[in-house]
Amino acid sequence: MAQLKVDTEPGEVGIDGTRLQRVDSHFRRYVDDGRLAGWTIAFARRGRVVHLSHYGLADIEAQRPVADDTMWRIYSMTKPITSVAALMLVERGAIELTDPVSRYIPAFADARVYVSGSAANPGTVAATEPVRVWHLLTHTSGLTYGWHHAHAVDEMYRAKGFEFGAPRGMDLAGACEVWAGLPLLFQPGTEWNYSVATDVLGRVVEVASGKSLDAFFAEEIFAPLGMQDTAFSVAPEDLDRLAALYVPNPAGGLTRNSAMGDNATRTPTFLSGGGGLVSTAADYHRFTQMLARGGELDGNRLLGPHTVAYMARNHLPGGADLDQVGRPMFSESPYRGVGFGLGFSVVVDAAQGKAITHDGEYAWGGLASTAFWVDPAADVTALFFTQLMPSSTYPIRPQLRTLINQALLD
Repeated sequence: MAQLKVDTEPGEVGIDGTRLQRVDSHFRRYVDDGRLAGWTIAFARRGRVVHLSHYGLADIEAQRPVADDTMWRIYSMTKPITSVAALMLVERGAIELTDPVSRYIPAFADARVYVSGSAANPGTVAATEPVRVWHLLTHTSGLTYGWHHAHAVDEMYRAKGFEFGAPRGMDLAGACEVWAGLPLLFQPGTEWNYSVATDVLGRVVEVASGKSLDAFFAEEIFAPLGMQDTAFSVAPEDLDRLAALYVPNPAGGLTRNSAMGDNATRTPTFLSGGGGLVSTAADYHRFTQMLARGGELDGNRLLGPHTVAYMARNHLPGGADLDQVGRPMFSESPYRGVGFGLGFSVVVDAAQGKAITHDGEYAWGGLASTAFWVDPAADVTALFFTQLMPSSTYPIRPQLRTLINQALLD
């Protein structure tokens, strides 16, 4: 099991220890007033772990506190891992970023694009260019999620059983066949829409590598990085380490979401590269350190530094930000100045976004309010783990970013 320990004093890495105390004091209030059950916060600077804290409960009903080895559903923080897997194959020549997805999933050869009508009777036109691998990495493919509830195509996904996850018994290959037969929201490469694109990318990884996605992750990423507690489900002997999943109770406090939470206790048929992993703070810290070090950790290199830098550039059409080309959930001002790279968001203009951070910071989070970021300018990596869905319930991520950056002295 990977270990995560504080290994330096704040002053040794240019951090004001007194100001740093604001981080925990602020987020303790989230637990004390019942908004969160518990959390883990960790961040490092210059490769040294400067802060690690836990507070509250991993399981309210069992009165089990958050601990070093607590396991968390990371949901969409799976996406950067799948993106790294794909870029590893790009570096080996097994995949090209410009490859049509139909090279790996032939059903995508006949993609159609929605232009009008209802979910029951949509009007479509042929795609003007193929859905390509880079469209999947950047969420510019025209695919969607059923849970958006914002478009007729979203409704079509739900009608096929895709709101959260896949219909019972369906595997990743089968899901991709269904998605390929549904209309795209827009012409590939013209807009941004958060979607099942990274799940499709996971299938591309399977076909290109000849390995199932869980095997590729375990052999090519988790083993080299020492991420022994990251997988698509929790082993029976580790169930007492898994944090419970909660939603806000309108009457106050939290309600346990066993319907979704229990999915992590079973080996899935559908291997979701877009949201299926469970991990620990120690494991995901090792993943972020690999990125921060340009693709290498402890002598194990997954990617070249130029590839990591390329991933962390804005790849949205015309150099736009998410406020300009994103739909539907990212068309509001909090995403001004934020673009999207190959697998995660990228700050392109911190002033536009009114966020105390630096241009070049790349990040993503998960449905249950988990988050990470890597800030090359400040040489900082940060992690936040809790289990509250949806992630839009509270402004945890911008608050944590401000509280960490206000403690930096250089």
